[in-house]
Amino acid sequence: MWRRVALLSPMISSSSRSLKLSQAASGLKVGESFATDIINQDERVSPPKEKAPFITFVLGGPGSGKGTQCEKIVETFGLQHLSAGDLLRREIAMHTENGAMILNLIKDGKIVPSEVTVKLIQKELESSDNRKFLIDGFPRTEENRVAFERIIRADPDVVLFFDCPEEEMVKRVLNRNQGRIDDNITTMKKRLKIFNALNRPVIDYYKNKGKLYTINAVGTVDDIFQHVLPIFNSFEQLKESSHVNPQSHLGSSLVENSS
Repeated sequence: MWRRVALLSPMISSSSRSLKLSQAASGLKVGESFATDIINQDERVSPPKEKAPFITFVLGGPGSGKGTQCEKIVETFGLQHLSAGDLLRREIAMHTENGAMILNLIKDGKIVPSEVTVKLIQKELESSDNRKFLIDGFPRTEENRVAFERIIRADPDVVLFFDCPEEEMVKRVLNRNQGRIDDNITTMKKRLKIFNALNRPVIDYYKNKGKLYTINAVGTVDDIFQHVLPIFNSFEQLKESSHVNPQSHLGSSLVENSS
């Protein structure tokens, strides 16, 4: 009897080991399947990355004609037009808490903090269904630029600078009857001096980054726009929304990329 038990022992031991290995293998497969399900589930629920907006800054002194060119760019390429000045004026008109503060600062001859202006721009960027924006007259200062980069965490794709001789800008503003009530040669030259002092560091910064396009802003509206068109036509994300007049010719106009 003891001999029979002794003979059966190796068989029982071997069978037990086989059962344990089978259970372990089965458990491993279940674990792998469970882990795979979790990974696949995570992949399924992960939201797609949101496409970064296309942002254009437009710079130019009073009388440079940038306002008219902004209208043509928006109409042609479907960008949403944002003006820092308009956003501030809207806050004042709506009598918001920010509006009262902004009005008081302007009355006292003080500059609205960059953070206030940038947060108004941020609100527009985040609430719009459009992903292409043209921001007119911004950034005016290095402080504006730094605040935009810190809060929005984005760089512009294009920075346009409409370069125009001082005499031409003075003549345009004084002849169009659309400037400030007290505009005259003296006040205009003062405004241009302030613009150059504040805006030149911003222009130089984007020039060094290779994002600045300097446009010769002398000529008719259509002539100047012929310098602008090739810049935006070079971006694939704008081609699908382009509405260029088929009768309009690009010609051989040269665009100076100040990079």
